Amino acid sequence: MTVRTRFAPSPTGYLHIGGARTALFSWLHARRHGGTFILRIEDTDLERSTIESVNAILESMAWLGLNYDEGPFAQSERMDRYREVIARLLAEGKAYHCYCSRERLEELREGQMARKEKPRYDGLCRHREGPAPSGVSPVVRFLNPTGGEVVIEDLIRGRVVISNSELDDLIIARSDGVPTYNFVVVVDDYDMRITHVIRGDDHINNTPRQINILRALGAELPVYAHVPMILGEDGKRLSKRHGAVSVMNFHGDGILPEALLNYLARLGWSHGDQEVFSVEDMVRLFDVANVNNSAAVFDYAKLLWLNQHYLKTSPPERIAAQFGWQLGRIGIDPAHGPDIVKVIELQRERAKTLKEMAEISAFFYRDFDNYEADAARKHLTADAQAPLARMRAALATLEDWSAAPLHAVLVTVAEELGLKLGKVAQPLRVAVCGRAASPGIDVTLALLGRATTLRRIDRALALINEGTGEGKTA
Repeated sequence: MTVRTRFAPSPTGYLHIGGARTALFSWLHARRHGGTFILRIEDTDLERSTIESVNAILESMAWLGLNYDEGPFAQSERMDRYREVIARLLAEGKAYHCYCSRERLEELREGQMARKEKPRYDGLCRHREGPAPSGVSPVVRFLNPTGGEVVIEDLIRGRVVISNSELDDLIIARSDGVPTYNFVVVVDDYDMRITHVIRGDDHINNTPRQINILRALGAELPVYAHVPMILGEDGKRLSKRHGAVSVMNFHGDGILPEALLNYLARLGWSHGDQEVFSVEDMVRLFDVANVNNSAAVFDYAKLLWLNQHYLKTSPPERIAAQFGWQLGRIGIDPAHGPDIVKVIELQRERAKTLKEMAEISAFFYRDFDNYEADAARKHLTADAQAPLARMRAALATLEDWSAAPLHAVLVTVAEELGLKLGKVAQPLRVAVCGRAASPGIDVTLALLGRATTLRRIDRALALINEGTGEGKTA
């Protein structure tokens, strides 16, 4: 048997983090077993579904690298097939037309609630005979079995047993002829030969109804695995109030896709004490049966720790494009400045995200408007004038503009002035970077280049000469 899994989001908004984890688990299960991963867009809610949301889902899947083998299939393009199956069920006596009015159903529900009974359709039209009422557009209901049980051998939750007496006759087509969600999902899984349905546990109540419809169609049942929800650190279901829950929000925040995938895989699944997993590791080791059956808690600090690990250990060439995108977001064209790979090598230990790395690397590509106020007050003082002026003169005639000769100049100037190295290096750092923290000053100068370095030293000297030292633009 070839394993066939699917991810079936509704295009009514962005791809949220819970959906991304479900997609990852489905993708990993297919990849581990040499199977097929299918993307299906469940857009039967025509009022809320938008092409923008479809594009957002596709963009998120592409960014995460969750490539699909078949699809994307849109339910809105399969309406003829759904109507065909409804007609078949009606012809076989496995579905029926229901003419009950909305008022009758509401009255029925209120009475059941008052008697503390579970609200459910009472089957009035199940065996209705005679001519159809005029002027009434009926719904179509599935003829659910009244006896027996539905047994789900869930890979995550274990055995789940539901009595058919707890289920009513589900509406599978509304009065306007539009098929309902629970029905079209079944037809899709049947037609697409899905072997494993991995989805959020908010669908667990739908599963017995869908199984009964699959049986009515004579279909082989898929294996189910219902993934527990994700909670915020406050113990409540993850939502917008917890911050970035859209996949592309994480992209914008400078999280690497491999870091997010690693974190999502560990959000409810484990393999011993291992924390860091490459995609290849996940494909080799992932087993949906090892997913925890309790809710997972989203810990943003842990995600940042993982992201920093990937920043430090990934080949810089691999993350250059995403780093360049972050630079572009703050108005910097990385083609005009030092080699982006060399900047990454310098800054990767100093940032937790690509966004932060871009912000602290901006000085490599453009002049800064203001000095960091505390750094200017401390280091761009009258005492710094002589070291800066001497460095400026020495650097102007330096032939080999690389890290080692630049460091030698720094040492020589400090010795000539009888100063500790920091008394020369720190004013120079603030002068060329605008702040008191940067990579090693020699490699920083090497990347900045002679012209930029000298121009910025001149600016700092002018500021000192003005006697302000308050971080104002010179």
